[in-house]
Amino acid sequence: MPLPTGFDPLDGFIGGGLRKTELVLLGGAQGIGKTIATLQVARNIAMRPDQYVFYLSYEHTETHLMHRLLCMESINPPEIDLSRGLKLRDLYQIIVAQRAKEFMGREGGAGSLQAILRDNPKTAPGLGRILRYADRMILVKASPAVTTLRSIKEMTARLCDATGGNVAVFIDYLQKIAVHPERPRDENDKVTIIVEGLKDIAMSLDVPVWAIVAADREGLKSKRIHLFHLRGSSALDYESDIALIMNNKYQIMSKDHAAFNPYTAKQFRDWVVWTIEKNRAGRAMQDMEFQLHGQHFAFDPRGQKVQQTLIDDKIIET
Repeated sequence: MPLPTGFDPLDGFIGGGLRKTELVLLGGAQGIGKTIATLQVARNIAMRPDQYVFYLSYEHTETHLMHRLLCMESINPPEIDLSRGLKLRDLYQIIVAQRAKEFMGREGGAGSLQAILRDNPKTAPGLGRILRYADRMILVKASPAVTTLRSIKEMTARLCDATGGNVAVFIDYLQKIAVHPERPRDENDKVTIIVEGLKDIAMSLDVPVWAIVAADREGLKSKRIHLFHLRGSSALDYESDIALIMNNKYQIMSKDHAAFNPYTAKQFRDWVVWTIEKNRAGRAMQDMEFQLHGQHFAFDPRGQKVQQTLIDDKIIET
């Protein structure tokens, strides 16, 4: 049975969600929301009572990821109650203010971080939601120097043994995975080794693997990023079962379209277009859009197909 990502209409296009043995790649420009989307999908899957998530981040510490989850849970997707929303700044102020009270001796004893969050009315609801799945969501700060494909496979295998195989793996991000002692010739060779290794993990351990992929320099300069703009694109295209590409909607709306209005178009600055550029078991080149609430590290998962005309700057090489 597929594991729903919690994002509609994405689940509809990919056959209900993530499937065992499949490799899903998510690409896009820096800051577009790839980690936000990935952590939110991981959270949605971990909320299932029988499902575990293994989330490896080469970018962020476990504490920072927990803080992001607290901000996301404060608006409780898909409810999206912005009136209760916490930002990282709010969270840090709550923690620092409580620590200061304890240091000044106004309150006896140094409370744990969990106690601080539990006792504050602004953070308590979000913490309560996290605690429902915290035991099933394993967050690990990976190292670009030592966390290799072999170590990822070994850790995943141990989790599969402990959970009956009910594990979904998330990697943030693919190009950071250590590949020694293979010593790749160049960046493309390195990406090929990594993506083949991730596909092997998915197939040999019978788990879904979702990995974030960085764009190359040409992709970052492009008006619209595509699958071929990702670093090591030929191997990524060949090995992946599903490839999703994220672009800011405002930046890729066609200015030539008769209905384009620059004033109304500005409302789309907070919307991100997710394009299914590869879908081994279904339709590809499907554009859908989701609103990003960046300050709360959350997307509104209730998306829709894009209605407006988008630019398409694909280059056909001869």
